[in-house]
Amino acid sequence: MEVVVKDKDNLISDKLLPDYFRMKKIFSKIPNNEFLKELFEDNDKCLEFIANIKWEYGFVCKKCGNTNYCEGKSPFSKRCTKCKHDESAIAHTVFHNCKFPINKAFYIAYHICNQKKQISSYEFARRLSIRQMTCWKFKTKIKNALDKIKELYPDEQKEIEKILNAAREDIKKKLRH
Repeated sequence: MEVVVKDKDNLISDKLLPDYFRMKKIFSKIPNNEFLKELFEDNDKCLEFIANIKWEYGFVCKKCGNTNYCEGKSPFSKRCTKCKHDESAIAHTVFHNCKFPINKAFYIAYHICNQKKQISSYEFARRLSIRQMTCWKFKTKIKNALDKIKELYPDEQKEIEKILNAAREDIKKKLRH
């Protein structure tokens, strides 16, 4: 799955961004370990965090392109005021169609993307009290998204890295103030 990214000037980039970069962007916005622990423990905080990042530069309806919205039916979702399409915070992300709690999925994705030591699906199952096969399938989904980076051309990789570096600098500035 690929999505269009907006850069720091609030313009839509013509480059498509794989889920890998979306995950890296999400995880780079976590300010400290206490906040990370809260995300792992609370579904609503996790959804709110993902929604804030997803619509950081504003909402654009996937069906009609409208930018006006109202509150959607589910928590932290947005509804287009023109076509009435309802979009959840996790739609069009690696967490889309996740059949177990989003905070547990976020925990798995975070550890796969940020840990040098690999954690087995058996260990995830033990830590999170969910089935091993569920952990394995989601872990595979994350790894497939990470493998997409290898399919990009070098100039696309440089452009995406440029956007990510600008985002990281913005985060650092916000944390300083």
